[in-house]
Amino acid sequence: MIKITKKELEFDKELKKKILFICDFCNAKPTIINGKIRKIEKTNLTYIEPHRVIIKDTTFLIFNYSNTLYIDNLSNKIELKDLEAYIKQLN
Repeated sequence: MIKITKKELEFDKELKKKILFICDFCNAKPTIINGKIRKIEKTNLTYIEPHRVIIKDTTFLIFNYSNTLYIDNLSNKIELKDLEAYIKQLN
């Protein structure tokens, strides 16, 4: 039987602070969901689930120590510096 262990990742404090500052400036309320590490026991397979930040019904996927945000999936990406303009565009 396959056993999968899950361990919650802690959101990087500096990255979280930057996102909250941008959202506060844009008058948007983010919902932050921590990512997880999923590991299949007795194998070398590991999956890192990204953190999710939901702003105005749009989900952003974020990895710790990265300035790249992914919109809804890993094929659409923006830089953290462009988040303010993207949030304003959502209105």
